[in-house]
Amino acid sequence: MKRILVVDNEAKMRRILELSLKSMGHEVEQAGDGQEALAKIESGSFDLVLTDLRMPRLDGIGLLAALRDADNDIPVIVMTAYGTIETAVAAMKVGAADYIIRPFEMETIEMAVTRALTMQVVQRENRFLKDEVSRGWGDFVGTSHAMQSLYELLQQVAPTRSSVFVVGETGTGKELVARAIHVASGRSGLFVPINCAAIPADLLESELFGHVKGAFTGAVRDRIGKCELASGGTLFLDEITEMPIGLQAKLLRVLQESVIEKVGANAATPVDLRVVAATNRDPLHSVDAGLLRRDLYFRLNVVRVDVPLLRDRRDDIPLLVDYFVQKYSAELSRSPPRLSPEALGMLESYAWPGNVRELENLIERAMVLCRGDLITAAYLPAELRPEQVAAVRPPVAPATAQPLPQSLALRPQVDELERRLIEAALDSAGKNKAAAARLLEISERALWYKIKRYGLT
Repeated sequence: MKRILVVDNEAKMRRILELSLKSMGHEVEQAGDGQEALAKIESGSFDLVLTDLRMPRLDGIGLLAALRDADNDIPVIVMTAYGTIETAVAAMKVGAADYIIRPFEMETIEMAVTRALTMQVVQRENRFLKDEVSRGWGDFVGTSHAMQSLYELLQQVAPTRSSVFVVGETGTGKELVARAIHVASGRSGLFVPINCAAIPADLLESELFGHVKGAFTGAVRDRIGKCELASGGTLFLDEITEMPIGLQAKLLRVLQESVIEKVGANAATPVDLRVVAATNRDPLHSVDAGLLRRDLYFRLNVVRVDVPLLRDRRDDIPLLVDYFVQKYSAELSRSPPRLSPEALGMLESYAWPGNVRELENLIERAMVLCRGDLITAAYLPAELRPEQVAAVRPPVAPATAQPLPQSLALRPQVDELERRLIEAALDSAGKNKAAAARLLEISERALWYKIKRYGLT
């Protein structure tokens, strides 16, 4: 149960809102204008303020400004019958959590209240997460169940010397995982990354193991390889399945005997390595395809860490957005803008094939383009906007046995299937959006956006 303050100069409206909010299980108090509201807030603790815009003595914008001047971060929802773009922007600039135009249905108020209270929890978790980050988990951002499971696994594996195999799609943060393991391991040596896919095959052996002067044409001096450089620390082999098979056999010997042989050298050099390997492929499929030696796979795969996909931890998107907004605000030397509820809903509903890296690039783009204090849907790429998605939607074949549609474009087919699943969930839940969201395993905000996106009623 949350404590909510309803501020409106109309007693009838205050009573209607009070009854609706109490039916949601909240405790409600009333105030007739902004001055009375400030007095109540000073004498008591509230989780949310729901205020009219035009009131005597102190209006809604004035109430918002007074709260922010006092460093009070209580979320405030503004209601008005005089809605314009200018007043909406003014409310958001001062820090409104949402902006609702009268007349409205009570369901709209209930959804706005749920969103604002959820965002308040997210912001508190974000502050907690930043404290946790300062204690040694690097740039990880996320409090979802998937990320909590990842943190627990890393805590267990980091202090050991066991090899780790990190598996995840491009953009999920596999190197962040490897760095976190190194930092928490307590090893005094360096964290040395090497991308096996980025170095030509004929140079990779020298890059890994080093070479002596005169070993080959162009070897004018001795060179220390990455394995020797990482001795006492952690060697991170990114995209391990791109390493030539012949070189994988030499790497296996290094892992088994803890020695390296530099190119052109006659003697072995001892090393103390902790190896973390990573791939964006299925490792066993790579073994079957002949891209990864089976014996090397078993040597590396002492502990496997699967990095969660962004679409599987959508609850972390508001945290990640806030993190990247703060990051690029500092880089661009500007005050951090806010995201409109519609823009955030679009981000939470997107499939994110590029995972966290794609989200970061999108936020950086929006920060560069946005000159004001509010990032709206207009600053997001076209593929995220509802009108672009709804423009063309060919029919989708419901079963593989039926003929394929004329268009093989994946996105329209996925959208059509998603629309039908949402309709089915709403029907099963008796049009109860909260229950439908639980059936679909998405947030209510994401469901609200998708309903609007597909024109469902």
